[in-house]
Amino acid sequence: MAGETNVPTDPHALALLRGGTRAAVTVAVLGLHLRGAVEAGSAGTMRTSGPAPRGPVPALARAVHAALYRPAGLRQLLDRQGVRKALAGLRAELIAAGMLRRTLPGPTRAARRVLRRLRSRNPLPAHRSGLSPDDTLLLVALHGDKALTLLAPRFTREAGLTGRGGTTERGLRTSWGSGEGGGGGGFGCGDVHA
Repeated sequence: MAGETNVPTDPHALALLRGGTRAAVTVAVLGLHLRGAVEAGSAGTMRTSGPAPRGPVPALARAVHAALYRPAGLRQLLDRQGVRKALAGLRAELIAAGMLRRTLPGPTRAARRVLRRLRSRNPLPAHRSGLSPDDTLLLVALHGDKALTLLAPRFTREAGLTGRGGTTERGLRTSWGSGEGGGGGGFGCGDVHA
């Protein structure tokens, strides 16, 4: 496939391609939770539960951890300046790689092919046992809410990542532009159908 060297491998990038900004931030939050740095707060919010993870941490995950200096729901988190800036940087990288369109924001045809191929190579398991944190993030990035509720059901529910006001499925509302994340409706990790 042409441009194969541009294929993203970072779960945050794959989530953004498949489901937009809400999906990418959901993957970042889950990654931080799996590393012990974020926990569910009260009333569907999230908060830090420890210092930022050591070692290499993607820019979006660093921004999410920093933005949770005070508890926030997913909508508020999407509105925080550091998170918006990290998302803009990730979008710029994907545009430069030919995976995201600059105009009429959304994944390119090549990106949709990559996502379909990755989903077929990484199907949802019957249960969550035996998966590494990296496997879990990849599956959530590729499969959205189905993977999220299968692989981290308690955190997902308590943090308000799914359910009332927190769904990460595409059908409700898209948020590709730079000012998204505030308004009502939910969206994020749903499948991209090519």
